[in-house]
Amino acid sequence: MVLIIRRLQFRLGCTRLLSSTASDSRIKILGREYTLDEESNVTDHLLKHTEKLLHMRKDHPLQIVKQRIVEHMQAKYLWNNRSPLFSHYDNISPVVTHAQNFDQLLVPGDHVSRRRQENYFINKELMLRAHMTCHDQELLRSGLDCFLSTGDVYRRDTIDRTHYPVFHQMDGVRLFPSWELEEFAKDPKTFTALRDPAEATDDTIQRCHTPEAVKIVEYSLKSTLLSLVQSLFGRCQHRWVDATFPFTHPSWELEIMFNDEWLEVLGCGILQQDILVNSAVPTKIGWAFGLGLERLAMAMYNIPDIRLFWSEDKRFLKQFQVDNIHRTIKFEPYSNYTARTRDIAFWLPPSFEENDFYELARSKLPSGTVEGVELVDQFTKEDRTSHCYRLTYRAWDRHLSVEEANEIHEGLAREVEQIGGVVR
Repeated sequence: MVLIIRRLQFRLGCTRLLSSTASDSRIKILGREYTLDEESNVTDHLLKHTEKLLHMRKDHPLQIVKQRIVEHMQAKYLWNNRSPLFSHYDNISPVVTHAQNFDQLLVPGDHVSRRRQENYFINKELMLRAHMTCHDQELLRSGLDCFLSTGDVYRRDTIDRTHYPVFHQMDGVRLFPSWELEEFAKDPKTFTALRDPAEATDDTIQRCHTPEAVKIVEYSLKSTLLSLVQSLFGRCQHRWVDATFPFTHPSWELEIMFNDEWLEVLGCGILQQDILVNSAVPTKIGWAFGLGLERLAMAMYNIPDIRLFWSEDKRFLKQFQVDNIHRTIKFEPYSNYTARTRDIAFWLPPSFEENDFYELARSKLPSGTVEGVELVDQFTKEDRTSHCYRLTYRAWDRHLSVEEANEIHEGLAREVEQIGGVVR
């Protein structure tokens, strides 16, 4: 079935997908009310996820992965009094300011990650966080210099088995005063971690850092994270890949050989010194890392579809009810329902953004029925561009008949008509 949509006005009406009554000018997130405005693009469907807190739910695979990481980091790295070096925070509200999410992390003003189409904005000032890194400055300002933070994060994205608009991240930060690094210096008496930027000869490291200090901190970072990954996957072939992040430099991604392919498991780097200066710790130097709990859990437990993490099906949840979280768990599929594919094609209006269409499919169709959306054809005629998308419908908890798949797909067409599309 091909639905030709000549006119599609995906802007405020589509991206908000909220009713326009006065009572809906405010929303509630975790018991607190917020006012919407013309920048709002959160949806009723998305807001329901803020209450789930899967990373805190006992016997959930994301909670198990989180707990394994926390236990490893707190058991292996200790203060002299044998108390854990890393503190852990996993109940921080996902509502943050745009400044927290972008400005405090030195994200350039024209960076693609700032776009409204990539994020969920509550209003001009507030949004649902796109990464846990946005809490680093507030935690550093509170006096912490060695911590882990875990929570749900929100990004508008494509639809497939590995992407979902809500997922869970863990961030970690460790700072070092200069005296702590002296122990590992060639000459502790002359060692210094910071220098006059004018002394720098290249940009492979931050100009305010001395090369020796960066080497020491890099070794701490990489040895810590390799130990962590090996605690989850065992000894495995690995490699460090140079990367670029706004808030660290130099930066790396850690990849491991998994099922005969390289799998990225985390990103990390030396914290930008400007972040530390703005966090009232200008004389220290440190590292940070971030990882996705879903990515690790899918690999560790052989979970084939990211939607399963949101399932309430006992056949899924009971597989993770274990006495020992370190035991080997391999997810056993309890269904292999048939996929139903349908095509939908439309002319693109000037305001069209692909993420708007993905949001429509996620928010307005029965929960968990859209497995994937793929662009299969596009062409331009008389200054107009047409896209054709193939939707794959499949539920993990039940069989979708041909008739039900058709009804769902026709429902998508009706939703498009409601926001200005002309379907034929």
